[in-house]
Amino acid sequence: MSTTPPSPRRPLTERRKAATRLEIARAAAELFTERGPDATSAEEIADRAGVALRTFYRYFRNKQEAAGPLLAMAAERWRALLAAAGPGTPLPEVLERTLAAALSVPEGGSAEGLRRSRALLRAAVRDPALRAVWYRVNQESEERLVPVLAGLAGPDANPLELRLAAAVAVDALRIGLEVWAASDAPPGTAGDTEPPAGPAVRCLRELSGGLRPLAPVTRAGRAIR
Repeated sequence: MSTTPPSPRRPLTERRKAATRLEIARAAAELFTERGPDATSAEEIADRAGVALRTFYRYFRNKQEAAGPLLAMAAERWRALLAAAGPGTPLPEVLERTLAAALSVPEGGSAEGLRRSRALLRAAVRDPALRAVWYRVNQESEERLVPVLAGLAGPDANPLELRLAAAVAVDALRIGLEVWAASDAPPGTAGDTEPPAGPAVRCLRELSGGLRPLAPVTRAGRAIR
């Protein structure tokens, strides 16, 4: 009787990895909300997510880093909306419109993601390690936003102005979310009179007031410098 050697184990697909990473992040957010980061262990997060502890450490170095994917979600949505806008739309207009959309609850959708974000940002005020994750997420968001803005502005955009615009945009998102998170009313309730888009768009308008257009174009199609 011949035997066939077992086929090599196939690696997890990128989609499966992303789903596992997000499941761990949600478990971390739930436990941080219930107990706080200090009273939560990596083992408890892994157990809540239904994964082995070694799987947890395959994705994250420590318990605070497990919150990173949720803290980055608003910026990821914003970048996706900006990338889909395509070139030609005035940058201030498209930045405001897509920022408001990224921070809004879709019609018929759930505000659970916003609740988790608010709880994490509140916890970060009291936990230096979690706050460091939040700052790192924003730094990475700024770096990833530069090529997206370059695609909107076109090949004549000045690299320095692209970096400044990305820094302004990400700071507006960060400050807006922090101000919103510090308010009392939970998202989706009658007392939530100002969703996160409100303070974030206001910050964007204030901070971007001194920026020049990234690539002002003449009738001949050449950037003015």
